[in-house]
Amino acid sequence: MTFAHGQHGAGTGAGAGELIAVVGAVIVAGGYVCAARRLRRRGDAWSPWRDVSFVAGAAGVVQAAVGPLPGGPFTAHMGRHLLLGMAAPLLLVLARPLTLALRALAPGAARRGLLGLAHCRPVGWLVFPPLAALLDVGGLWVLYRTRLFAGMRHEPWLHGVVHAHVLAAGLLFAFAVCRLDPVRRRWGLGVRGATLLAAGAAHAVLAKTLYATPPPGTFFTPADLHTGSQLMYYGGDLVEVALAVVVAASWYRAAGRARARDQERRRRRSSADWAYRGCARPADSGFFGR
Repeated sequence: MTFAHGQHGAGTGAGAGELIAVVGAVIVAGGYVCAARRLRRRGDAWSPWRDVSFVAGAAGVVQAAVGPLPGGPFTAHMGRHLLLGMAAPLLLVLARPLTLALRALAPGAARRGLLGLAHCRPVGWLVFPPLAALLDVGGLWVLYRTRLFAGMRHEPWLHGVVHAHVLAAGLLFAFAVCRLDPVRRRWGLGVRGATLLAAGAAHAVLAKTLYATPPPGTFFTPADLHTGSQLMYYGGDLVEVALAVVVAASWYRAAGRARARDQERRRRRSSADWAYRGCARPADSGFFGR
């Protein structure tokens, strides 16, 4: 897999790695849409906006692999970094692909295997938000503040491994922070919110260091370096704000459901007390409504 650093040259075209990424994204997106249609045909509700979100995320991966992006080499690379490691993972996770797969699969070995994988201990640790943030943002610090970035410009296999890691780590981080799909353990608002703030701060500091100093062993024009760093800084902020909105919305819905369950328990307990006394509860008898 060799995602291009800057623009695809006029005569170079896409390599085998880019084509594999494109074909993989198209197949996964097609599988998602087919599974969603299967759910709707049998009468289950599944929001079409999730289809849109997943297809848009897959399109982001395709664009990062073969699409042209404006700016110099470093700016174009940073645009791909934002698409592949932040925007596309968020869109894919918002579509709840694991929930869809569990609902679309017929009862059997495949469904039991996927459910067992989602609830196994290693997956539970991987979606621990601080660990996911370390793999995601920590990997970016290693990429840009060591000679790894310079090395991968000359080694196609290393280039492919790094970009595969960027996509996987971005998916893992978005999955752990959003907490939309059923996994072994769902961490609370405090852990997820604090992790998001810390990861956002580390990402912003890295962008500022790149504004002042390019990755070791590389040279870019000052204008290209500054534009790419600003794109990383402000683009990262936009995606992190979107993640914060998802976290806040999921907390709001969870708090509402907990409050409704608590009110229902109190109502049933009150009705049982009045029944024990041998009379109807005033609210049930309509006494106060007359």
